Amino acid sequence: MIYLDHAATTPIRSEVREGMIAVLDGDFGNPSSAHGWGRRAAAHLEEARERVADTIEADRSEIYFVRGGTESDNMAILGHAAAVRHQGGTPFAVASTIEHKAVLGAAAEVANQGGRWSTVPVYADGTLDMDALDTALASGATIVSVMTVNNEVGIQLPIEDVVERTSAHRAVSHTDAVQALGKVPVSVRDLPVDLLSLTGHKIYGAKGTGVLFVRRGVDIAPLIFGGGQERALRPGTEDVAGAVGMSIAVELAVQEQESESARLRGLRDLLQSRLEGEIPGLRIHGDVPDRAPHILNVGIPNVDPEALLAGLDLEGIAASAGSACESGAQTASHVLEALYGRLEGVAALRFSLGHSTTEDDVIHAAEGTLKVLERMPSVETPA
Repeated sequence: MIYLDHAATTPIRSEVREGMIAVLDGDFGNPSSAHGWGRRAAAHLEEARERVADTIEADRSEIYFVRGGTESDNMAILGHAAAVRHQGGTPFAVASTIEHKAVLGAAAEVANQGGRWSTVPVYADGTLDMDALDTALASGATIVSVMTVNNEVGIQLPIEDVVERTSAHRAVSHTDAVQALGKVPVSVRDLPVDLLSLTGHKIYGAKGTGVLFVRRGVDIAPLIFGGGQERALRPGTEDVAGAVGMSIAVELAVQEQESESARLRGLRDLLQSRLEGEIPGLRIHGDVPDRAPHILNVGIPNVDPEALLAGLDLEGIAASAGSACESGAQTASHVLEALYGRLEGVAALRFSLGHSTTEDDVIHAAEGTLKVLERMPSVETPA
């Protein structure tokens, strides 16, 4: 089996598993408890917070452990909207057209709750429509969310410019860095973004783990209520083992980023060259200078995408049709439609590489893809 779907999820690495098991088997107490088990659990939690903070160059008070990337995105956008309303204002969320559905859904919910929301186009060359962003900011945008790296095509967005423009209008900036960590540099010291979202399972951590970075002084209100955990922003008994695993995954991802990114870039380019030379009409989605090294999204004309994926699965190759974050539904990709318009009769296939990917894997994946395509009937493109 050749696993080339690392942008969907990754296996837990041994260091993360061992760190989590040590907590689960030993210091399993509730960190809010005053006895020894509780104090030891609390110590693990704060060590994990410190590890994440040091790795992304934040202060430990700015790190909140949450239950994944979707929750982190929602807490950032809807939590800030709630804070704006509490202060008597009208929240106005702005997001790029190629954001993850967690961001777009949260931004739309701002409007459902009495605020406003809008999108800013991203074009096929990877550029963000800065004039549209400036217009939204001048119209009273309170938060702008632009991802660091797109999860479907790997485009790196100009987040530094976004943060600068947003700050100039005294709005809050948020970036979903879920696909960025471990692939491109992520530092909240170098990038003065106000809110930043991470998840563990994209970087060889556990599912259901995540982080929200909230820069000191940025207003954000809780979305759920209960105890005072995570400084009352995310109440509920903390998942100490998950936080420990998340922190280890973050630390190792950043430590290995430079060497692993170079390795993955070489393998991605090899896979791309093998496919480009053999598939007529192949197009590379997100083929821009600034793209993450681990994602290759190709468009194959006159092919049924579901049949293609099924054929690859039979060949022992795991890939995905665009994003794998919509409960397995093979619907049209909003990202590809935003970038290129409606792609009728084109199968969009995403290969995403990771730690376990070897040169042999890439070569066999290319050969397997060609073998599947040879067996498939051509699909007529609608007029």
